[in-house]
Amino acid sequence: MLGFLPDDPVILAIVVILLSLVFFSYLLLRKTILEFREGMQ
Repeated sequence: MLGFLPDDPVILAIVVILLSLVFFSYLLLRKTILEFREGMQ
């Protein structure tokens, strides 16, 4: 299915960690912006 991923488990782990960090940062940023909008009103 994912043919572009390398066979090296270390590289695979790094990619997974980076994707998790990006996703967590996006959720945190969205939550902060929503609270900021509610605080402005």
